[in-house]
Amino acid sequence: MILHPIEKRIIKSLSTKTPLKFDMLLHKTKLTKDQLHRGIEWLKLKTLVNVITTQEIFVSLDTNALSAYREGLPERKLIKLIDTTPLDLKKLKNILKSDFGAAIAKAKENNWIDIVSGSKNTIVNIGKVKPPAITQEEKLISYIGKKTISYNKILDTKSLESLKKRPNFLKYNSVKSKSIILNKKINLDELKDSKQNNNRVIDVESDVPLFNIARIHPLRAIINDIRNTLVSFGFSEIQGTLIQPSFWNFDALFTPQNHPARDMQDTFYLDEPSENNMATIRQIKNISSIHEQKWHYEWKLSEAKKMTLRTHTTCITMKHIANQKLKNAKIFSLGRVFRNEKPNYKHLAEFHQIEGLVIGENINLRHLMGIQQEFCKRIGIKKIKFWPTFFPYTEPSLQTMVYNENTGKWIELFGMGIIRPEVTNPLGIKTPILAFGGGIERLAMLKYMIDDVREFYINDLTLLRNFKCL
Repeated sequence: MILHPIEKRIIKSLSTKTPLKFDMLLHKTKLTKDQLHRGIEWLKLKTLVNVITTQEIFVSLDTNALSAYREGLPERKLIKLIDTTPLDLKKLKNILKSDFGAAIAKAKENNWIDIVSGSKNTIVNIGKVKPPAITQEEKLISYIGKKTISYNKILDTKSLESLKKRPNFLKYNSVKSKSIILNKKINLDELKDSKQNNNRVIDVESDVPLFNIARIHPLRAIINDIRNTLVSFGFSEIQGTLIQPSFWNFDALFTPQNHPARDMQDTFYLDEPSENNMATIRQIKNISSIHEQKWHYEWKLSEAKKMTLRTHTTCITMKHIANQKLKNAKIFSLGRVFRNEKPNYKHLAEFHQIEGLVIGENINLRHLMGIQQEFCKRIGIKKIKFWPTFFPYTEPSLQTMVYNENTGKWIELFGMGIIRPEVTNPLGIKTPILAFGGGIERLAMLKYMIDDVREFYINDLTLLRNFKCL
């Protein structure tokens, strides 16, 4: 048998009787971790060593137990308060606060207290059983302290189980370790050194190294597919900045200044700067007039100047159409948008949105439905239908509903409609405009059958590599 010098060094440090832990073997051999890992694997293939994996559980104090370590258990606090003078139950509740419930329950369970109900109040007295100077649970808390203790070293398992039932008292951590032991005695003098032998044996049946090649992120893959699909339909992409004045993000889209969506609860506003050159004088005058005529309130220029992280991409395309005076065009914008929402399995504060506009004479809602059907077909969605709905800047408005094969339910994918004259007329646009838009993450969840949108952002390389990207 031919051995590498690394293998020989490992064997010299091992015995056939007592397994040696990996860290100890690392210290004895003076090898690097990588060298030791490789050497052990070589020796395993030659059946010269066995690797024993063990799992050890460690216990430490959680937040409530650390508080008890410093200040005492809730029931001990209670006993100290009534040691000399009985106290009213309500007063004790005000003193003990969050510890009150646990203190009363444990002290009552141990017969340390008596509770006497009167006509006006309820009094807590010292009970029949005198509390010990220190309980077994208190001893265990003191023993663990701020350390992390091996579960096997804790002899008082009864107190351990009792503390385990208390919320936020104990934390458990499982640690795996490897030990290595020789399968048989080996005479190293009889073994050849691989460096001195030109005919080293090569195992042609051994596994080849695994390589994780670079892959495109699933969100980037679906964004590219959406972009390519719309470009093939004859659309042109429009780009704009993430920060937009409220004028284009809300006012130009016929969203009144007192609309709930414009509150801090739904929108991220910037303290500085405000936008003074956000639009032409005529555009500002026309937009303010239509707001005051149709929504019946006093429109304020100061509100329109506020800068915001854009809540949609429609502000980009509408501003482009208004400034370019387009009469026939198909354009789209695709990028990040921001909503002041609490992230959960289906919502994010930052996500991607696709939005498209079609401008031209003699176009109607049926054309828009046709575009949506063909778009969904191109990206692999089979079942689609439309529901009427309401949006502030389109009328009529529809929701594109698609069937989720994974959940067996219809879900909303896109919103769409014909942009209202209250939006187009003040900007000097007389040609009909069709609009559609929606969140790309929702489309990606449907495409990849993901139930939690946050999985796209957790940077789990194993998960990302397993996506079947487009």
